[in-house]
Amino acid sequence: MRKAISIWAFTADKSIERCFAMAKEAGFEGIELAYAQDGFLTPETSDHEIARIRSLAAACGLALPSLASGIFWAVNPLSPDQAVRQQAREHLRHMMRIAHHLGATNILVVPGSVGPFMSGEPFVADYEAAYRRAAEDYRAIAPEAERWGVHLGIENVWNRFLTSPFEMRDFVDAIGHPNVGVYFDVGNVMRTGYPQHWIRILGSRIRAVHFKDFKCSIGTLDGFVELLQGDVNYVEVMAAFAAVGYDGWAVIEQFPTANYPDAMIGRASQAADVIFAGKAC
Repeated sequence: MRKAISIWAFTADKSIERCFAMAKEAGFEGIELAYAQDGFLTPETSDHEIARIRSLAAACGLALPSLASGIFWAVNPLSPDQAVRQQAREHLRHMMRIAHHLGATNILVVPGSVGPFMSGEPFVADYEAAYRRAAEDYRAIAPEAERWGVHLGIENVWNRFLTSPFEMRDFVDAIGHPNVGVYFDVGNVMRTGYPQHWIRILGSRIRAVHFKDFKCSIGTLDGFVELLQGDVNYVEVMAAFAAVGYDGWAVIEQFPTANYPDAMIGRASQAADVIFAGKAC
């Protein structure tokens, strides 16, 4: 596998040039950028600016393998409101354009939310209808992803939708397009399952991967910890990836620590090396 790190791991005060330099210094081969309403990449970002960012990364010897976004938490692709779903599709079209010009082949897609990730009333009254609409929407937009030369990776998140590996597998198969697969997050499944099980069931549908760790005894967002500090059995995870033939990018998705956040970047790279070497966690 090749190791990359999410742009979200860097504090907000840093320029993109500084983020690239720090990632390279820490030993990463790539960096995953993010699309949002504000930031380095937005709906208004021009193709010229995207090309400039790509050149900056290349000058540092970094690849830009994927593009992430949290936009679909706010603009819910599963909304019963057709106008909201259309807005979500427009954001996805912006992401495809941006990813294409960055040279990124994978786009992380949060498929929408049935309800809040911890507790509360559902956003969606009819789960089955939302499932059917979502599959139809992806079937409709998949040819656009193919034209842009990118893959849409549906991520397993705390969204009360596609909550088992069988459901995720069957959803991707129902779309039935080679440019729609899974962006698998190792840490996210620890709240309800085991990543090695998901990996073996999803198999070749996995197009990109997020590495992170999680303490099940905490069970909330506070349970996400640095690599090798939680309950993920990365020996079993790597064995599962080998079994299904996944050998692509592993993007470490961590967020700045409260103290000495810059030091976390180096620790993340070292932890990935330990995982890749197959040493006991």
